[in-house]
Order: sequence, then C-alpha cells, then structure tokens
Amino acid sequence: MVCSGNWSLASTFIVVGFEAVRETELFLFCLFLLIYIITIGAHLLIIGLVAIDRCLHKPMYVFLTNFSVAEIVYATATMPKMLDGLLTQNKEISYSACLVQFYFFFAFGATENCFLVVMGYDRYVAICQPLHYTTMMAKKTSLGLTIGAWVVGFLTAACPAVWISTLSFCFPNNIDHFFCDYSPLLKLSCEDTSNGEFTFSVISWSLTLSCFFLILISYAFIIRSVLKIPSVEGQNKAFNTCASHLTVVLIFNGTIIFMYIRPNSHVRFTLDKVVSIFYCVVTPVMNPMIYCLRNKEVKEALRKALQRRVMI
Repeated sequence: MVCSGNWSLASTFIVVGFEAVRETELFLFCLFLLIYIITIGAHLLIIGLVAIDRCLHKPMYVFLTNFSVAEIVYATATMPKMLDGLLTQNKEISYSACLVQFYFFFAFGATENCFLVVMGYDRYVAICQPLHYTTMMAKKTSLGLTIGAWVVGFLTAACPAVWISTLSFCFPNNIDHFFCDYSPLLKLSCEDTSNGEFTFSVISWSLTLSCFFLILISYAFIIRSVLKIPSVEGQNKAFNTCASHLTVVLIFNGTIIFMYIRPNSHVRFTLDKVVSIFYCVVTPVMNPMIYCLRNKEVKEALRKALQRRVMI
C-alpha cells in the first residue's frame, strides 16, 4: 500500500484478533489464560528442577533451561496483550509497543530454534562420541554454545525490526491478526515493502532451514550409531533419549516452515491465525510436558522434589 499526500499516518494500530461474539471471546480468554498459566508454571518448574537437582547439572539440562527461558518470553511477547484484548476489548496497541512485540517474538523464537540445534548436537555427542562427551561438552564449550544461540537469535530479529521501524503506516490501521506479525503489519505500510519482504524471506529461509538441516544431520549420525548397537534394548534406550527433542523439533519447525517460508499469496490470513495460535499458544505449553513426560531424569528430579516438599 502507498499513501497519497493527503493521507494521515497511523501512530497506533488496532489488533483485530478473532472477531468473535462476546461469549466466544470470554471463553477464549479463560482457555488461553489457563494455557498461559500452565505454560509459565511448567517452564518455571523445569528451570527450578535443574537449579536444585545436582543430577540435572549437565549440558543437556542447561540447554533445556535456556530453552525454557526463551519459551517464557516468547509466549509472554504475545499472550498478555491478546488476553487483554479478549477480556477488555481494548485492541489498540501503540506503534512502539507493536515494534517491541514483533522484535521479542521473533528474537526469542529464533533463539529457541538455535537451542534446538544445540540440543541436537548435544545428543549427537552423547550417543556418537560417548567417551569424549565430557571433553567435547565441557563448561567452556557449553557456555559458548549457549551464548552463541542467544546472540544469533537476537541478531536475526534485529534486521527486520530495524527496517520496520523506518516505515510509515497509513489508515486504516487494522492489523488482521492477534499480534504484530510481519505480513499483516506490512500490509498497512504506506511504502513499497517488496525489498524488505524479500530480505525477511531470505532471513527466515536461512535460519529456519539451516537449523532444521543441522538437526537432521545430527540425527543422521545418531541413527547410524544407534543401528550399530547389537541389542534391541540398547537401541530403544538410545532412541528414547532423543524422542522428546525430536518431537519438539518436528512440531516447532513444522508450523514455522508453514508460516514463514511458504508463498504468502496462497494462504488466507484466517488460516494463518489458526496456525499462529498453535505455535504461539499450544506449542509453548506442549514442549515442557513432552520433555517432562518422556525424560526419566526430569521425572525423577520432580519425584524427589515432591517428596522433600511433603516431608517439610
């Protein structure tokens, strides 16, 4: 969209959201509030368990803790404003708040993706190089991988966020989404955004697919090593250590690939909203449950914590 000279510029936006009747909005508010509380509580539980249980002071769980921190901020970037809109019907958001929401959402989403790669590498070393695990995943290396994941995530989102901050936006100022996502936001711009959209597509393709392929490479080596294990029991044990991580990778990357690296013109925004609900609301609450329910060490740490609590 390009503004003519007599158009006024928008300094606030109206986040359209779900456009449902009042009863449906209140139902969605209760549902999403419950999911948000469970999400934050589950991730804080993981962080707390790793902090207090010495058996979990391993690189794998250090990465999981950082992943949980990223997930908390990732969910918090969109859900509180969405809940406020559903409850109070105040769907207005300022230009600066919209830009901050956009940056934090994509920065921490990209950071999560990077930590999935790091966690995949950790599983590769543990299964394919078990005798060298202590050396290869020493504290210095783990710290470097952790810092690297955060830096890549924050820098990846910086370029599109800075570019969007230079744009002007015209009326009507309705964002056809429930948060400040990239495509619906650009539709309000008064300027030609084709170059920026291409740049964002390149960044999205590069980060998402490179992370996904690095994880696939890790699992290719893992599968080759596991298949060399003579006993079926040993193979199952090795696969079980990777099952939760691989499940999260497939869920997370599946929705992200659908949303951000497919042609935009062929998919309605209504479908985008549905898919966005999945990766903004559902995925963050599923991930800690997947890790806790499938991980024996986490379940054991939780059992010991509950026992200590009962004894107090």
